[in-house]
Amino acid sequence: MAETDRPLRAALFMAGSVASFTAMAISTRQIRGVHDTFEILAFRSVVGFLIVIGIGWATGQLHRIRRDRLGGHGLRNLLHFTGQSLWFWALTLIPLAQVFALEFTSPIWVTLLAPVFVGERLTRTKLLAAGLGFAGVLVVARPDFGQLEIGVLAAAGAAVFFAATTLMTKRLTRGEAVIGILFWLTLMQSALGFAAVLASGQMTLPTLATLPWLVLIGCSGVAAHLCLTTALSLAPASKVVPVDFARLPLIAVVGALFYDEPVDAWLFLGAGMICLGIWVTLRPARAGA
Repeated sequence: MAETDRPLRAALFMAGSVASFTAMAISTRQIRGVHDTFEILAFRSVVGFLIVIGIGWATGQLHRIRRDRLGGHGLRNLLHFTGQSLWFWALTLIPLAQVFALEFTSPIWVTLLAPVFVGERLTRTKLLAAGLGFAGVLVVARPDFGQLEIGVLAAAGAAVFFAATTLMTKRLTRGEAVIGILFWLTLMQSALGFAAVLASGQMTLPTLATLPWLVLIGCSGVAAHLCLTTALSLAPASKVVPVDFARLPLIAVVGALFYDEPVDAWLFLGAGMICLGIWVTLRPARAGA
């Protein structure tokens, strides 16, 4: 693979990740009120685990699953599970726009922390791209930060945990096969999910109505992480992750078309700023930029 093709391939995989995460969000919305957060996380991970085993068997890659970095996988999945739990909890406490705005600060944390954790250089271009993307998110969501509520703290904490997860994933891609990362992701997330369900003392089993949505959540979850992990193996994290900003305007459009959620001029202004930030971070870098 030519080095010049790697950023474009990474961007295409991130586009797949954005589409998959959007499908997962829509599916989750369809079964809210029937299954709680931990049940959705547990059932999704079981479906994902079966898919990963099937892919590994069909492609002859099961032998590439290693056990010598279990500590790194365990830390990554604990961070990821905590971030997901905080994010779903925040959804029950504060307005959706605030949750999304705070969630999308995660790429900012990735850009700022990448030099410390994975040795990537922090340049003016990366800072500009991160700033434009974050400003666009604020324009679209227009959250009220006047009061610091527990829900705001939960959503902010989720963003930090998601950033830490991304950086841990980037570290694991150095010498670890994608199939191995996905195997330990789905296996450990299943264990964490069911442990949380058992701790809650109750579990609602899938029904004929919810099972297709749970399967779709599992499939889109594996696809999202497959695309994200592959993208991180092709390009620096601070270049890959800002593409995820596109998920916010996409979700807003889906909400307007299928759930009658309002779309105003602020959305298009913010989306334009987000796209500008993505363009800045993906264009060929100049020396010293």
